[in-house]
Amino acid sequence: MISLAGRDILHSWGKFVFTGIGLGLLIGVTLSMAGIYRGMVDDAKVLLDNSGADLWVVQKDTLGPYAESSSIYDDVWRRIQSMPGVEKAVNVTYLTTQVHHGRHDVRAMVSGIAPGGPGTPGWPPYLIAGRHITRSHYEAVADIASKFKLGERIRIRRNYYTIVGLTRRMVSSSGDPMIFIPLKDAQETQFLKDNDAIWEQRRRTAANPNFNKPNSPGLLNAIIASQTTNPYVNAVLVRIKPGYNPEKIAQEIQRWKRFTVYTRAQMKEILVGKLIATSARQIAMFLIILSIVSSAIVAFIIYTLTLGKIREIAVLKLIGAKNSTIIGLIVQQSIALGVIGFVVGKVSATLIMAPIFPKYVLLEPLDSVMGFITILIICTLSSIIAIRAALKVDPAEAIGG
Repeated sequence: MISLAGRDILHSWGKFVFTGIGLGLLIGVTLSMAGIYRGMVDDAKVLLDNSGADLWVVQKDTLGPYAESSSIYDDVWRRIQSMPGVEKAVNVTYLTTQVHHGRHDVRAMVSGIAPGGPGTPGWPPYLIAGRHITRSHYEAVADIASKFKLGERIRIRRNYYTIVGLTRRMVSSSGDPMIFIPLKDAQETQFLKDNDAIWEQRRRTAANPNFNKPNSPGLLNAIIASQTTNPYVNAVLVRIKPGYNPEKIAQEIQRWKRFTVYTRAQMKEILVGKLIATSARQIAMFLIILSIVSSAIVAFIIYTLTLGKIREIAVLKLIGAKNSTIIGLIVQQSIALGVIGFVVGKVSATLIMAPIFPKYVLLEPLDSVMGFITILIICTLSSIIAIRAALKVDPAEAIGG
């Protein structure tokens, strides 16, 4: 039976090879889609791990700083730093924007890091080239995915920054490369208005009848001063001392400081369960569609091959071949087609699709094993139509043909 199926495959090897390649490319896309989802989850985990934080203190009743906007005063960290069990509390800002580099723009997450040094929450944990930020203004560390080089100057909003260090796998939850700049620069970049907006606001304030009173200049000056300073950050990153329970400290901060606090597990749930949830459903729908298309292709090809050898099947029945022999012939051909397709798909996904895809694609061995098993099941089920057609063949057709 194995020899019979092999001989038939060799007889029509051209159809098998080209069909297997086409099916393999489709399987490669399917494996890549699963890898894209794995990559999105890994991006979220990397973002949390690289932050070096155990707790995220954000604006009350928000899902900040990654899923929603959050704004708190930049002196909050002092009150949190003095709490029992807190090892380190630092401010941080996050802004996803277009970073200008020559004639090209790069979408990146700009992170404002507090003064400190390597090991401070929010700082990149390691560099692959260059050095960390040492000045309080106009220096930046970028992820290599941004394609920036050491010594290059980039423009973020109104200011220019020099790339002094490069890091790897420092990305946002959406896969955008991260760029680290000093906190004061980041506050100005994110919160301050441009000069025209400040001038327009001053004009409107001065034109307000409520400020034309004799005692209004002091208040007017205070408002003008508030427009040129920024006392806000997006969150406070908190590192807990060894031996302390992060959940208990989070509850204490929420109770006494009146902020929303997330632990690492809660923040992971927000990133994966909320930010990635819609994309996960879209990817799942694509996987279902691709599985249906793959099944249809295998069923059509096997059915066509079966119809092409109706007389041969009739001869087998005439000489006394059992139905199990004919069923085995068709199923083995279907599985062989699936194996060829999976090999082509795995190679194309690993060597072609994953490296050139703009997002991070994580191909895990378990996904490949599950994909291979699924392909075998799909191929086996897809051969049912061809099996039914083969079993209906009348042995007399061998004589009548």
